[in-house]
Amino acid sequence: MSGLVLVTLRAFGFPAVLHDPEGTPVDSIAVVEEEVRELVRRRGLDPRADAAEIRLLVDEVVADYDERTLTSSLPPLTDASRTARRVYDAVAGFGPLQSYLDDPSVEEIWINDPGRVFVARRGHSELTTTILSAGAVRDLVERMLKSSGRRVDLSTPFVDATLPDGSRLHVVIPDITRQFWAVNIRKFVLTAHSLDELVSLGTLTDQAARFLEAAVAAGLNVIVAGGTQAGKTTMLNCLAAAIPARERVITCEEVFELRVPLPDVVSMQTRQSNLEGAGEIRLRRLVKEALRMRPERILVGEVRQEECLDLLIALNSGLPGMCTLHANSAREAITKLCTLPLLAGENVSHSFVVPTVAASVDIVLHIVRDAQGQRRVREIAAVPGRVEGDTIEMAELFSTRRDMLTRAEGWPPHTERFERAGYDLADLLRPRSAAVSRSDVAIA
Repeated sequence: MSGLVLVTLRAFGFPAVLHDPEGTPVDSIAVVEEEVRELVRRRGLDPRADAAEIRLLVDEVVADYDERTLTSSLPPLTDASRTARRVYDAVAGFGPLQSYLDDPSVEEIWINDPGRVFVARRGHSELTTTILSAGAVRDLVERMLKSSGRRVDLSTPFVDATLPDGSRLHVVIPDITRQFWAVNIRKFVLTAHSLDELVSLGTLTDQAARFLEAAVAAGLNVIVAGGTQAGKTTMLNCLAAAIPARERVITCEEVFELRVPLPDVVSMQTRQSNLEGAGEIRLRRLVKEALRMRPERILVGEVRQEECLDLLIALNSGLPGMCTLHANSAREAITKLCTLPLLAGENVSHSFVVPTVAASVDIVLHIVRDAQGQRRVREIAAVPGRVEGDTIEMAELFSTRRDMLTRAEGWPPHTERFERAGYDLADLLRPRSAAVSRSDVAIA
């Protein structure tokens, strides 16, 4: 809390020595923080680059302050270690939000107004006791955007950026919002790095995982569909882990979220326009540029708009790929893939898009988050490539029955690719006697 706020509080009759919710005198925190900031300025330290040095500096200042309280009228510290942590968070971290960023149980943080800070744990939201000022929110956003080089202002009232820890920041400011800055931080909580780990978490069955692993290795095109916070990005990361190590992978995203554990990977993200309104790089441009980079596999973090057309054209040309998509079912995902390319221009017709989708997409995986915050694969469907009228034929490979993901009757296209990759498709899809039911999972 700044000295100005303390003076204002005293003017309204509050005591000279205030305490935070944890019992530490606020005046003492303010004094220690100001001393640390002054030493940081004198020594020319960078709070982000010199974090270790600043942590030592904070400990020294707290220890010195604690000694001075013995022979002066300075308010004493209730808990020196807690004070050091709070001062370090204020100087080198993201202030009151840092504790939530450090908490592994917190999946997302959002601010509706300075006095209403929410977090989500296991899919459930809760109002925190953190209270900020409007200026503090603006200062926090400015610090969060510093490492990304992106900005938010009246000419650019929306911004997406990646924090140093990989979390995704989204900000909207007035007059798009009614009065206050709206801030969302979606933490990058990757609790699984492979399909095997998803099986252990209960997200899908072992048989479904083995099939998906084979489908990725065989070069089939996979769409991961689901709602917000359903676990699409984690699923795509786990599928990417099944890509053969010899392949060159190009990823295209709004902001960096994918982590592909392969030796030959190039990752690209979009860019905002500059102050003159020029220099914007959209996702569609990235997909086009990726095709010039000798890709053997292309991954698109999330398809939302006209870039869908360029991705379909790439997949239809024999380049294997995967992407995520917001949809409520596998069928709706295919319907959306037939609609988004129409945004690319009036010369793109439905009669062109529908057969292109049928020929380009092989597997659609739908993942959900239920009312208990559990994430699980609900269905895996195949697109055999046949079209009847304007309807693309689909075949169920795995479906949920009685809360269990079980083998259905459908078969995927391109069976010869499985054989070339060394997989026995008939054995992979042979009905098993038991299936794994859903269980508690937490993937981002």
